[in-house]
Amino acid sequence: IACLSIAILTHASGDSAASQPQSPCKTLLEFRQLDFWIGEWNVQDTNGVLVGTSKIQLIEDDCAILENYKGKSGYSGKSLNIYNTASGKWQQFWVDNRGGVLEFQGEKVGRELRFQGESKNGDSSLVIEKLTFYDLDDEEVRQLWEQSRDAGKSWVVVFDGLYIRKK
Repeated sequence: IACLSIAILTHASGDSAASQPQSPCKTLLEFRQLDFWIGEWNVQDTNGVLVGTSKIQLIEDDCAILENYKGKSGYSGKSLNIYNTASGKWQQFWVDNRGGVLEFQGEKVGRELRFQGESKNGDSSLVIEKLTFYDLDDEEVRQLWEQSRDAGKSWVVVFDGLYIRKK
């Protein structure tokens, strides 16, 4: 019965060796669009003050990118990022140590990866979230997080950080 269960699960999930490429995420270019963010970083605010550190790594046979952020103030969080071949968009799922959760979808435009999502305010009103990663060069990545509480008419910067690669 155990062997039959394994065979059924393997077949149901499409995991047969013949049907799956060995490492599709290593060869499909869309999965490599956020690779510029991979590494270990010091994160500074717009005044050049160190606000945290972040370790960005490839996981799951290079199919997903995991962020581990630690702020100087005790704030921390993780994001899971993946290119969704079904939607043709990037997805990010963020969780933090204060109970915060954000979900984004995005796409690459030039040297930027632009995400957008929605959340709810404490009074259940809609907040539009924008998150943009700027591939500045091999040593720096800018992350800009903005919010709109008026259906996109005006935007407030929540976080504007410069990721500087650790030596």
